[in-house]
Order: sequence, then structure tokens, then C-alpha cells
Amino acid sequence: MEKFVYKNRIGITSLCAKIDKFSYKKHAHEEYALGVTLNGIQKYNLEGSNLKSYKNGIMLFNPEELHDGQAGSKDETLDYVMLYIKPELFLEAIGKKQIVKFSSSIVYNDKLKQDIINLSSTILYEKDEALCNELLLNLVDNFTSKDFTIDYKKESLLIKKAKEMIYYELDDILNVENISTSLNLTKFQFIRMFKANTGVTPYQFFLNCKLIHAKKYLELTKDIYATIVEYSFTDISHLNRHFKRVYGITAYQYLLSLS
Repeated sequence: MEKFVYKNRIGITSLCAKIDKFSYKKHAHEEYALGVTLNGIQKYNLEGSNLKSYKNGIMLFNPEELHDGQAGSKDETLDYVMLYIKPELFLEAIGKKQIVKFSSSIVYNDKLKQDIINLSSTILYEKDEALCNELLLNLVDNFTSKDFTIDYKKESLLIKKAKEMIYYELDDILNVENISTSLNLTKFQFIRMFKANTGVTPYQFFLNCKLIHAKKYLELTKDIYATIVEYSFTDISHLNRHFKRVYGITAYQYLLSLS
């Protein structure tokens, strides 16, 4: 049985999921992602490391960290919740101006676990925004010490420029030759350099960013066909196919969850 329920509130997306055979394609989120394994085992590759989160394990993903995911046990359904918090909201709540990173990928901490579950439940059941804000503060208070966060190491200017140029092409077709020429590299040098620094090829990064922005556009407009046109998907099947590999449900199913 595969089940994915998404709800949005105060700039946070909450996901409640149950999966048996489904596996997420390698992807990244622009948000901070915090989750709790409620039952079963969450198995995933994060930035080249193979990890497992067992029951009560807390999974922490920094923005743009590359990962996949699947159930790690054939005998148990994987049951978990996730919170996706926009970086600007997370930093505002924690009282920081510069990006911080989680120092550990998996932790076991009863208070943090309960704070994630409390906020997730409040969003999923669409309770008052005032309560959501208070629970968010309870959650981020766990990260005010160096036990959970470290300062962010800035990426190279070349990679930053390459990412910016890819962002400009999200509503079109990725032109690797134009980007590599602008960076004074051959296209093969560029592809190798980009993958060595990010863990994905420029095209994989382009497609992942396209899906992230298509999801945001869909949330804003509630118009799936406008989203297809805006981000140059061939048709609804094309969008749905890529969307499901990353979010577990099709774009159309996600649209229905927004109502």
C-alpha cells in the first residue's frame, strides 16, 4: 500500500506517508526537511552515503542535499512524517541571518521527535496558524546549540554561477553548450565539474529544479495546464511521471490535495 498526504500551512509542507514498494528517484529539496520514522525502516542514499533510519529515527536534510528513499524492510510498511520548511522561515525562527546546516543526518532525540510530530499533525489537520507558529518555535529551539547545526560552507563562485544560469532556463530547454562557453569550459569539462561538486549532472539538477518550481507554481495558480506550459512539459503525462518519481504522487493528485 502506498499513501502520500501533503498539506501546506505557514510556509511549511507536511507529508504523511506509508510505502511498501515505492522508491523515490534521486532528488533534492530547496527546503530544510525534517522527518520521523514512525514504523519500519527508511533506507536512503544521502550525498553518496547509505543510511537507514529505524523506528523513532529523525532524518535531517539540508537544502539541496541529494538523496533517494525507499522502505528498508520487506516485512514492514514504512510509515513516516516529513516537514519541509523554507530556508528563510527556518532562519527567521531560529534567529540566524546566514544559512546553517544540520551537523548530523540521523539522530534519536525524544523531544525533537515529538516536536516534529506535533507540528506535522497540526498542519495535516489544518489547525490554527497561531498554534503552528508556536510549535515551529518549539521545534527550531532544538537547533540553537552547536549540537545540531554547523556554519554553512559556501560553494565555489563557478558552481554558484552555473546554478544561476540553469535557473534562468527552467522554462525552456537546458543548453549546456551556452553555459559551458560562458564559464570558459568545454561542455564535457562543465558536466564533470558540476557532477563532482553537486553529485548530479547539470540535466538532473535542471530537471529537479524544474519540478520544485512547477510544484510551487501549481500551489500558487491551482492550474495544472498553466504549469505544464510555464515549465515546458510535453503534456500532463510528462509532468505527472516526473512529479511522482520525486513526490510519490502525480501533479494532479497533489493539486487535489491543495483544495
